Amino acid sequence: MRKPPYPTELKPYGRALLDLGRRRDDVLCLSGDLTRQCEIDLFQAELPDRFIHAGMAEANMMGMAAALARCGHIPFVHTFGVFATRRPYDQIANAIAYPNLPVRIIGFMPGVSTPGGPSHQAIDDIALMRALPNMTVIDVADAVEVAKVVEAIVDVPGPVYVRLKRGEIPVIFDDDHVLSLDRAEVLVPGTDIVLYASGMMVAPTLAAASILGDHGVSASVVSVPVIKPLDSSTIVSAAAGVQALITVENHSIVGGLGSAVAEAVAEAGIGRPLRRIGLRDTFAEGSKSGPYLFDRYGLSTQSLIDEAWAVLRRPGVPPSAPKADVAEGEYAPV
Repeated sequence: MRKPPYPTELKPYGRALLDLGRRRDDVLCLSGDLTRQCEIDLFQAELPDRFIHAGMAEANMMGMAAALARCGHIPFVHTFGVFATRRPYDQIANAIAYPNLPVRIIGFMPGVSTPGGPSHQAIDDIALMRALPNMTVIDVADAVEVAKVVEAIVDVPGPVYVRLKRGEIPVIFDDDHVLSLDRAEVLVPGTDIVLYASGMMVAPTLAAASILGDHGVSASVVSVPVIKPLDSSTIVSAAAGVQALITVENHSIVGGLGSAVAEAVAEAGIGRPLRRIGLRDTFAEGSKSGPYLFDRYGLSTQSLIDEAWAVLRRPGVPPSAPKADVAEGEYAPV
């Protein structure tokens, strides 16, 4: 793994989907009137015969995707996460999930990564998709995983939901990093506390673990890119040998990663203090920047450090997370 601040890439998803489309004639690309914003202008420019502009009509787009899947195609459907899940939920449930069709739903701008307020912030998309039988739910962490997820999901039987950060994507992992759809990964081993993270929260979780380690707290970091089906074995194994657990997600604490981990450890009979970091059953406000919202709603590196310090009942003031000097084209944990 790299150390922050991380280099960034633009359009890793768009390039990966285009590469897949060049090799697979059965792959179709659907856009909900957010073509450039979802990086699929690359696909449209080179493979226009397999690009479908569905317009700002997400429910209809899901119905189209379902019909195309029944005809033997593999549709990749694109819009912002909130429009990919909350708005067309009934169509996804009845036309895609119930018949278990191979539709790949790609939702950009997860959680409070957008300052656009409740209408654009997908803070409940994982909860909604987790609740649907047959649905696979994925939240990748960096540009390497973004590039690998396209190939990883193309032949998954049944529907898949993937949430992706928009814009500059940090490069955290090395090129040989393996994105597994059935295993969570222990990125950092630790003995005092385990931090489970997904998606955009992997970077601040790694930063928090490093700072905690410098101050005598051995923190394990477990990356959980696939929230459903959950790798309960790794979750439970990591929980068994520590004093406390923290889940970290760019999502409501209701129904997402925190709920999934809580269910797994409770069913395994593991009694450990559990703290869930995420939006605390609230809509977020709009702002001028995404980083302000991460700090405002307790999703920052400092918030993770404070929570770990408190749940372990360490004396004194928690260590401070230094502000990273970020050059143009770099990304630092919030």
